[in-house]
Amino acid sequence: MLIDRWVERSWQQTNGQRRGERRLVVRRGLHSLLVAAIVMLLTTGCWGGANENGGDGVASITGTSLKSATSVNKPAAVDSSNGKALTFGILYPFAHPFYETITEQAQQAAGPQHVTLLVQAPDEANAEQQIRMMENMINRHVDGIAVDPIDAAAMRPVIDKAIAAGIPVICFESDAPDSRRLSFIGADNRLAGQRMGGLLDGLLGGRGMILVETGTSHMDSLNKRLEGLRHYLESYTEIQVLDVRYNDGSEATAQTDLEQMIDDHPHFDAFIALDPLSVSAAVLVWKAMGLSRHALTFGMMPEIEDAIRNGQLTATVSQYEQEWGSLIVARLLQAADGHKLPSFSDTGMTDVTIETLSHAAEQQ
Repeated sequence: MLIDRWVERSWQQTNGQRRGERRLVVRRGLHSLLVAAIVMLLTTGCWGGANENGGDGVASITGTSLKSATSVNKPAAVDSSNGKALTFGILYPFAHPFYETITEQAQQAAGPQHVTLLVQAPDEANAEQQIRMMENMINRHVDGIAVDPIDAAAMRPVIDKAIAAGIPVICFESDAPDSRRLSFIGADNRLAGQRMGGLLDGLLGGRGMILVETGTSHMDSLNKRLEGLRHYLESYTEIQVLDVRYNDGSEATAQTDLEQMIDDHPHFDAFIALDPLSVSAAVLVWKAMGLSRHALTFGMMPEIEDAIRNGQLTATVSQYEQEWGSLIVARLLQAADGHKLPSFSDTGMTDVTIETLSHAAEQQ
């Protein structure tokens, strides 16, 4: 089932969700074994990883659902048995529990491959600080870097500098498409935004008023999610976006902005959080105010799962973030061995609701 989901995805609402959610709640011990299998299969060339950028992925919007199917290409084989000790850098946009699962899975994948991880993140989403951290990794001559760039344009010359120095660089979650980075791990964020629009369409019956909060205005992933969401709502619904706020990577700003939007628009029907800080703020505000309005977000972490179970969140669009850590290590191993990477490693997406979580629990 694990290999089948990578080789051929069909995001049909019932089977796709059930298959995805069984992975999201899999127990830690089994998941550790799966992570090892992911790296072994990728690094031995026995398992296709993802499709090339602009490949055979297709998407269509039908009624209130967005369905996509993605084909995958087989990555080049890598001999990771030479025992050479490697150091890979992983650079997040800011420190947040959302990224802890990625780090944990990357560490599990790195150990058997003789890889040391250097994991860093600014305290808040500060592009200059992230660039300094990237420069430091280059100066330390690490063997590869995976970065989730805060500001794609500002990070581009630093990524190019690393490539020129012979250090492979890949992006994950948020891309720097104009740079010389070797690969992007994640999902099509415009399609993710459209998928969110489809969820809202179904929940609100095509009509209503929503509030949106996001992170920084320079982050590629967040801008594309917002573009996709707006496109769907404007093209297929009568749902109005009352306000969009940017927290600029500040947790305090995220909460203050959300409280202000609720005060300004008390009759809103739903709230959309495009980034981890906004969803953390939403959980706190929903608990404090006892709100029963719809709240939706992107990504999956224990806080989000608990909030769905407890009624603070209605749904999330997961991009299978729990696979990113092992895939980061596998792709950097391939790059360090001189193999060409697919420009886009598409991990896909699935909707997570209380119904899908309950169904997954019943399967345990």
